[in-house]
Amino acid sequence: MKKSILAAVAAATALAAPAVLAQNDFPSKPIRMIVTFPPGGSTDLIARVMAPVMSKNLGQQVVVENKGGAGGNIGAEAVARSAPDGYTLVFSGAGALGINSVLYRSMPFNPVKDLAPVSLVATSPFVLVGPANSPYKDVQALLADAKASPGKLSLGHGGQGTVMHLASELFNQLGQVKTVLVPYKGTGPATTDALAGQIPLAMSDTPSAVPYIKEGRLKAFAVTTSERSSSLPDVPTLAEAGMKGYEAMGWFAIAVPAGTPDPIIKRLNQAITAALNDPQVIERVRAAGADPSPTSPEELQKLIATDIAKWGDIVKQVGLNLN
Repeated sequence: MKKSILAAVAAATALAAPAVLAQNDFPSKPIRMIVTFPPGGSTDLIARVMAPVMSKNLGQQVVVENKGGAGGNIGAEAVARSAPDGYTLVFSGAGALGINSVLYRSMPFNPVKDLAPVSLVATSPFVLVGPANSPYKDVQALLADAKASPGKLSLGHGGQGTVMHLASELFNQLGQVKTVLVPYKGTGPATTDALAGQIPLAMSDTPSAVPYIKEGRLKAFAVTTSERSSSLPDVPTLAEAGMKGYEAMGWFAIAVPAGTPDPIIKRLNQAITAALNDPQVIERVRAAGADPSPTSPEELQKLIATDIAKWGDIVKQVGLNLN
């Protein structure tokens, strides 16, 4: 009996040893970072700025790959189906890492169950803009007109189901107005139409809007975060402008397949944090209109849960469903 118990213990130890060894040796080969958006955007830029610093910290190359489509779901699913060994990361936003689970009628994976949070990377406010010659002095003036003439004002955003779309729905809800929401194929086209006066309002992001705002070609009414943006310190928040309780932001984060051992997640978190504390990385991230925001895995998990609950309510109220 004793011999059989000893044999079982020995067998279990033998099976566990390679896994422990792999964790202790991590990383022993290059790491793939899947960005769920096309090349050239702010997410891709931030990933490529971080990767060399992470590579140096980890002692292995971090290779950035782009796998866009379906609101980030294609790239995120590819990572969710990968081996949970820390060698495949997903770099994405609020949609693919959580909100899509309440937006899409059917999902090929569950971002909450199939992915494990590693760290928040950066946050970015949205900014409510209009043409430079907008007749509205401030948010209160445009709200007053919108209330007086429901359906008169149109508000462009970056596309159906994007966080900017949900932020626009929240604007209507908390402002108690009925602007006509106009979906565009990306934030750039919406911002361009506001710039040209083709649309009176747009819910833009800071990378798209800030250059035009600083040139005086776009009027910034307010930012959507609870605090003012470092990129636009003179622009009030919507809450400051009278829309009490309003808060919305874009964010990017890194996750790994569920089941990845905690020591590996911790090692990756340390490398991400080190990269986001690098002065050159900070400068480049801020130049892209975002603020470096490393967190613990637990803090990111809480943010995802909060976003799903908050935006899930909006999705239900407006009856929004994709696919």
